[in-house]
Amino acid sequence: MPGLSFDNYQRNHFLTTKGFGAPTATSTGTTIVGCQFKGGVVIAADTRATAGDIVADKNCEKLHRLAPKIWCAGAGTAADTEMVTQLIASNLELHSLLQNRDPRVITALTMLKQHLFKYQGHLGAYLIVAGVDPTGAHLLSVQAHGSTDVGKYQSLGSGSLAAMAVLETHFKEDMTKEEAMKLCADAIESGIWNDLGSGSNVDLCVMEVGKDAELYRNYLTPNVRSQKAKNYVFPRGTTGVLRENVRELLDIEETVVTFGDAMEVDA
Repeated sequence: MPGLSFDNYQRNHFLTTKGFGAPTATSTGTTIVGCQFKGGVVIAADTRATAGDIVADKNCEKLHRLAPKIWCAGAGTAADTEMVTQLIASNLELHSLLQNRDPRVITALTMLKQHLFKYQGHLGAYLIVAGVDPTGAHLLSVQAHGSTDVGKYQSLGSGSLAAMAVLETHFKEDMTKEEAMKLCADAIESGIWNDLGSGSNVDLCVMEVGKDAELYRNYLTPNVRSQKAKNYVFPRGTTGVLRENVRELLDIEETVVTFGDAMEVDA
């Protein structure tokens, strides 16, 4: 697999020695969850991306397609989650063509964990991998260092504790598709309201056995901007002018510079 590029390392080091701050990565902050239901699996994510304490993107997409029936939700550094999932999706497609069969979820997980382990956590990608294949529906997670986990419900990201509280309270075996969608949406909303790194909308992806994945972009939009109560545009002249003073700040001076005798030229 191709590696990372460190072309900008010397430039960034030079900038820090001159007193400039080093460029910072955009983090997704994030609440991501997943849970299994009878015959399938659901994953969900919020849509806020942050750069420090600034909201960099109100509606970024954190659900990434690895294969038609395998998707993952990403938390951590936005660029890392995007590029890692694109790379693995490409390799997974080539692997599927070589084997002449649908890709397995465990294959996607193995590719991800081997790639992330190689970089010892310096790739900030924390992923919940979900999908269906001929062996059934699967829900797994992988950390930035390459460690993995298997469970019937998962949560990751800065809002994972708030989301896990909802999942542990309301999860039950053999839920219907609608119940699982509502549970995941409620868990993400819990992260949105209780974690400053999470916010905006709720995205969902549903994978059922025998069907391609269905993406529900902006499944819930709990943070629609409301109409302002008053109009704060005031007509000209509302505030009286107490004093007016015009100053000439620009003086123009012309100086003609003359040089010595004209240059001699041949007639």
